[in-house]
Amino acid sequence: MSSSTLYLLLTLAFFLQTALGADPLFHFCSDSENFSAYDPYEPNLHKLTAFLSIQAPPSGFGMGSIGQNPNQAYGLALCRGDVSSQDCETCVVEAGTEIRKRCPYTKDFFGHIDNGNMFFMWNLNNVSEPQTFNHKTKQLLTELANEAYANPKLYAAGETKLYGSEKLYGLTQCTRDLSTSDCKKCLDGIINKLPSCCDGKQGGRVVGDSCNFRYEIYPFLNSL
Repeated sequence: MSSSTLYLLLTLAFFLQTALGADPLFHFCSDSENFSAYDPYEPNLHKLTAFLSIQAPPSGFGMGSIGQNPNQAYGLALCRGDVSSQDCETCVVEAGTEIRKRCPYTKDFFGHIDNGNMFFMWNLNNVSEPQTFNHKTKQLLTELANEAYANPKLYAAGETKLYGSEKLYGLTQCTRDLSTSDCKKCLDGIINKLPSCCDGKQGGRVVGDSCNFRYEIYPFLNSL
């Protein structure tokens, strides 16, 4: 059995509902490699999720490994950039429990741009002027991508004016195992998915293993 990794992308906005304790919005189980019950890898996996629940909350990101080859478990945890340390800890603890329940004998990997498990979400309501709205959405997200990759947290959030008093709100974020250049490349890639994901929609998200964005016509970020 080769050394593999546990990959945890943990964000309050994307994989777990904003209300802590709710069901995850989405989860993926890798079919590339598995382990069996009572395998030496299993206790390393449990220790790893506990370790990440301690390491991640102070900065919103944690990464590490537990054990020795060939049963070494690697992982990372990411909380959204506006989430408090307390909520981040709760999220990582709950996500660690959920991933062991939903993917009980699965191994996965991380460490480079990986959007193989990408998913889209969108608001069901359409905007009245889709062409203008789409342009403003891409413009905002592109600006935020440029801010995110230059930020040590690889995260940016902001807003722009739409029509009259209406505003558009957005965020972009990468996992912090990426280099700044890979973060920019990852965000540019998913922003180009806008026509497939959210054409003319009042809100939308593209979430990959390595980066994500969200936009809405209402405020959705926490004030820290």
